[in-house]
Amino acid sequence: MRKTNRYNMEQLSDAVAMLRKGGLVAVPTETVYGLAADAENSAAIWTLFEVKQREREKAFSILVTGMDMVERYCENIPPVAYALAEKYWPGPLTMILEDKGVVSALVNDEGDTLGVRCPDHPMTQSILQEAGVALAAPSANPSDLPSPKTAQEVLDYFDGHIEGIVDGGPCAVGVESTIVDLTGDEPVILREGGIPAQELLDFIREHQA
Repeated sequence: MRKTNRYNMEQLSDAVAMLRKGGLVAVPTETVYGLAADAENSAAIWTLFEVKQREREKAFSILVTGMDMVERYCENIPPVAYALAEKYWPGPLTMILEDKGVVSALVNDEGDTLGVRCPDHPMTQSILQEAGVALAAPSANPSDLPSPKTAQEVLDYFDGHIEGIVDGGPCAVGVESTIVDLTGDEPVILREGGIPAQELLDFIREHQA
């Protein structure tokens, strides 16, 4: 069993230090709480799979500060991705782009694509800015159990099994992000979430016209 620290706004640097050491720290977003690990640290990502009891073939998306950070991790980024980021980020939108190979190969099972999202929560944005790296951050629940919307729900799942949790209050949206794949000839909605799929497709078509 590990000691699970509970971090408030004044202790975000402690949370960043724990992430830099390879620890797992749950973080708030506007959708649900995510269980975060340094996306470039393979040992931390391996632990993330173990704690979530997640199948290795299921890729993790990463949290970023914005398109500047996306450019560090992705390549051949289509212009519509920048338009989507300007419209919907920070917010509940995950874009699938071509992977540049900077994140740990465990993040996307050595695949050639990578999911990226900029979360709309000031505490997690501060953590990302200070850490200076992307965070792999799937929902903070064991696989096949409901996604947590409060810090207490995360603790009910993982107290004693993760290094920390940043208590950012209840999540505002409460459902997962919408996922759109932008790596093919046509955009594909892989999951509908906080943004309606049709709204997203209409926006993309308007900006690709």
